[in-house]
Amino acid sequence: MENASLTPLPGHLYVVATPIGNLADLTDRARAILGGVDLVACEDTRTTGGLLTRLGLRKDLTAYHEHNETEAAEKLADLVAAGKSVAVVSDAGTPALSDPGFRVVRACRRRGLPVVPVPGASALTAVLSASGLPSNGFLYVGFLPPKSAARIAFFEKHRDFGYTIALFESCHRIDKAVDEIVTTLGPARVICVAKEVTKLHETFWVGPAAAVQAALAKASLKGEFVLLIAPQDFTL
Repeated sequence: MENASLTPLPGHLYVVATPIGNLADLTDRARAILGGVDLVACEDTRTTGGLLTRLGLRKDLTAYHEHNETEAAEKLADLVAAGKSVAVVSDAGTPALSDPGFRVVRACRRRGLPVVPVPGASALTAVLSASGLPSNGFLYVGFLPPKSAARIAFFEKHRDFGYTIALFESCHRIDKAVDEIVTTLGPARVICVAKEVTKLHETFWVGPAAAVQAALAKASLKGEFVLLIAPQDFTL
């Protein structure tokens, strides 16, 4: 099957997941696709260039990020339509999940061009799998608004949501978000906060929101965070 091939095919877009921290998490297939495509579209050419250098690969790179995504998506789709093989990557993890990728995939789908996923690391699924919170269904909401009032409104709206809620949060707001969960959803609401997943300082805090709040007050908040909120009636 074409989507199982280790050799990129002409006129195909490849959505390639890259490691979120540990380089060993890159799949053999991702390495082969990145090494074989005509062009790699990436958020930051320095970041992806460094990754490719560590892999011993030299590739043509083009910037594809939130500031040029709309225009760049059409240009990349033009290349795919012209028979080029193109890989799209984010700085870490799976493209299009709170990272650029959606628009170029949509542009290719609109034209009937082949889009091939090359799956791998994702902070979202990694944390869900290791949290102990229900994963039979979940709502992924990316990053919440930076304003406290908007976050509180979101928590209140989803107070009785029947599945786990998953989101990303910055190091500058993770403590505030947990404070707001305690005051809005209650101190007993089970949550998971995960920091620097697959990296040296990977840490999971899982339990009642008040206990996680207390733990975060004593911890370093440097790094990248995933926050999960369990359904209201869930207990560990």
